[in-house]
Parts: sequence; C-alpha cells; structure tokens
Amino acid sequence: MLALHRFVVASGQVAEFTDSAHAALVALAARPGYRGGELSRALDQPEHWCLATRWDSVGAYRRALGDVQVRLATVPLFAQALDEPAGYEVLARAEPGGPVTTSASDLAPDDAERP
Repeated sequence: MLALHRFVVASGQVAEFTDSAHAALVALAARPGYRGGELSRALDQPEHWCLATRWDSVGAYRRALGDVQVRLATVPLFAQALDEPAGYEVLARAEPGGPVTTSASDLAPDDAERP
C-alpha cells in the first residue's frame, strides 16, 4: 500500500513544515507494517511537497494512524495536505532490471472490467 500526501508550502513555512514532516516520518516508521517513506519536493515548483510512505497493507497503515503518537505527529500535518485521495494499492511493480509483476486489486472491479 502506498500513502501519498501532497502539500503546497509557502517559502516562509518550509522549516516548520519539514520539522513536522520529519516528526511524522519518525512516528510512522516506528509502527508495524511500515516499509519506508520519503519527503520529496518538486523540482520545477519548489512550493509543492509530497510525503510518501509504503506499508505492508491498508490495515497496517490504518492501525498506524490509530496510534496516539502517530496521531499527535500526523494530524496537524495532514490537515495541511491537499484535499485529494492519499491511499493507493500497488497493482504493478518492477525491481531494477526485473520484469513487471502485478497484483490483483482488493477493490471490486469497475463496470468496464466486468466480463
């Protein structure tokens, strides 16, 4: 599972924002099922930021968000995120030099995908 939270941060708020994002990464990284995470910044529009984390499952991610320490670190930060979907299921993956491997979706198929 991939969680993406995107932000638009004013130039005068970068230090405060990155401190909050780092605290969120520390809190999330301490939870079971956490696979990794990154804070990134857009190269061509430096006011745009993204906090991406990877999880074993949607359940692991949701359980992490229920932890008190995680809530203290993430709720104020995520309140600043753009209002858009944040959770994504990984359906295809390719390791360096490897083939694409796919996974079935946990969602019900769309009408277009039904036989």
